[in-house]
Amino acid sequence: CIQPSVPPVPNYKLSMSIPEWLQAIQTYMKMLQYNHTGTQFFEIRKTRPLSGLMETAKEMTRESLPIKCLEAVILGIYLTNGQPSVERFPISFKTHFSGNYFHHVVLGIYCNGRYGSPTGRYGSLGMSRRSDLMDKPLTYRTLSDLIFEFEDSYKKYLHSVKKVKIGLYVPHEPHSFQPIEWKQLVLNVSKMMRAEVRKELEKFARDMRMKILKPSSGHSLMKERSRGKSLSPHRRQASPQRRTCRRDKS
Repeated sequence: CIQPSVPPVPNYKLSMSIPEWLQAIQTYMKMLQYNHTGTQFFEIRKTRPLSGLMETAKEMTRESLPIKCLEAVILGIYLTNGQPSVERFPISFKTHFSGNYFHHVVLGIYCNGRYGSPTGRYGSLGMSRRSDLMDKPLTYRTLSDLIFEFEDSYKKYLHSVKKVKIGLYVPHEPHSFQPIEWKQLVLNVSKMMRAEVRKELEKFARDMRMKILKPSSGHSLMKERSRGKSLSPHRRQASPQRRTCRRDKS
């Protein structure tokens, strides 16, 4: 019986540019492969402290099992810890297709321009069934440019984006006891003009870069009234904490 090869965890080298480093991380996640099995291999409770989620990320590197979108976000945070020029924040999408709602999450990346580019750039890391709904190169000048790129990608699959949720920068301290802020900004984009969406996103992005935003416990405790449906009929009993990726369209 031939044992499947375990992909090596990428190590940052001083000779690497930040885009090269992010590409190495994304390549590693692709080597783990997307989880099509219908079984969640790692439990991700979004309310857990960051330190606990980083322990789960370590387990992912040890087990080398396929992952879905939520696990990819946690793993991306773990692998980019300690890079002060790289800020990480969750981006969640709620989309509608053929009478059903689907949820997906990626890890937004902002590089402050210390390396290479004179100004900051946005991109993303993640996992999806669709190659254009996961990682995006570190080339977008604004947060809204990045979000609109995802929206345009969704249109290719006849999905309309209903809501976009943006979280706060995740601390680089892996032992932090604070949880990730998943939805500091919630935009009902289906009822907004693009110019209005851009204005809201750019104000939020500016405040994030200035680090003046604080976790919004009210947002964190709000419950979504409309629940989506899973593509996988075998996983309807999954716990609420797993639903984000269970309904991942992509």
